[in-house]
Amino acid sequence: MGGQMDVAIIGIGIHPFGRFDDLSALDMGVTAARQALSDAGVAWGDVEFAVGGSLGSTQGTSAAPDAMVSRLGLTGVPFVNVSNGCATAGTALSMACTSIRAGVHDLGLVVGFDKHPRGAFDPDPALMGLGKWYGDTGMMLTTQFFAMKLQRYMHDFGISRDTLARIAAKAYRNAARNPNAWRRKPWSEDEILASRMLNEPLTQYMLCSPAEGGAAVVVCRADLARKFTEHPVFVKAVSMRTRKFGSFEVMAPWMPPERADGPAVQAAQACFEEAGIERGDVDVIQVQDSEPGAELMHLAECGFCADGEQEELVARGATEIHGPMPVNTDGGLIANGEPIGASGLRQIYEVCLQLRGEAGERQVAAPRVGFTQVYGAPGVSACTILTR
Repeated sequence: MGGQMDVAIIGIGIHPFGRFDDLSALDMGVTAARQALSDAGVAWGDVEFAVGGSLGSTQGTSAAPDAMVSRLGLTGVPFVNVSNGCATAGTALSMACTSIRAGVHDLGLVVGFDKHPRGAFDPDPALMGLGKWYGDTGMMLTTQFFAMKLQRYMHDFGISRDTLARIAAKAYRNAARNPNAWRRKPWSEDEILASRMLNEPLTQYMLCSPAEGGAAVVVCRADLARKFTEHPVFVKAVSMRTRKFGSFEVMAPWMPPERADGPAVQAAQACFEEAGIERGDVDVIQVQDSEPGAELMHLAECGFCADGEQEELVARGATEIHGPMPVNTDGGLIANGEPIGASGLRQIYEVCLQLRGEAGERQVAAPRVGFTQVYGAPGVSACTILTR
């Protein structure tokens, strides 16, 4: 790929995240797709290919993404369905960019949506190639795994519960400025710490919830972008990696004595190398924040700080909207919840808004470079670097 800016995002769309009992997952995906097409100023008939992501479509809880052709139009468009855990949307964007860079297509749609049941994510171990015993121990319940991993990290690197509360409070403050967010009430740090303990050290208001929503982008060859829009966003790099032997992942049935880096480390490193951009050049950051520990761990894994530095960074407000490294400016997963197929594209949508200067009350000052990272079971991470 040579680090060339040869793919551009020319249209973005989103269906608000939350709970919508009168809508299907497909309804929300179609809404996001139509909004992205309108934003790009293109018709569905102009789209040469599409990639869609949904976890629910593989588990019988929603329609497959390619079913939306019945709503958008039966044009014969090649449409690929993707499911890759919480990295589904990042994977879909990666496939779309690869298709354009390979010269197969010039203009495409990437869309993701989902509609998950209430409660915590609690998948079937068999779907991850694990035995029933893994579920019987409770480790398929994501809140329990996240808490255990975080306890070890806090112990090893001196992270306090106050820092967890500060990260969650930031998420809700940012979401209060985001009309598409689910949970827009700003909770104080004290209220977050006092909320019901679910899995030590994670309280109820620290954890993201399964949610509903959709998001979409229109991509094209970069040299064609200004034919469609005056404010294209360029995909400088996109990368994806799976877990290595010895990495501590959400569906790892055991841990060898020698620990290996998680997939976000390799994905971020590849992304920055491809883009030819330094971490210090990034103006707005989106990372997976299934709970506050995920945000602080992924910041270190992606190279924005060293392990343990998060305590001081968060305390001095470095990750706030007007800080030197704004993180999860739209409220992240904690406040938006997670419809898995749409989650990574929500990150892309937010960074595009920021780079276009259209983020309203949560606008970062004159950003030029954005970074996104998603992480999903059983241990996969996808990253992007976007520029204007």
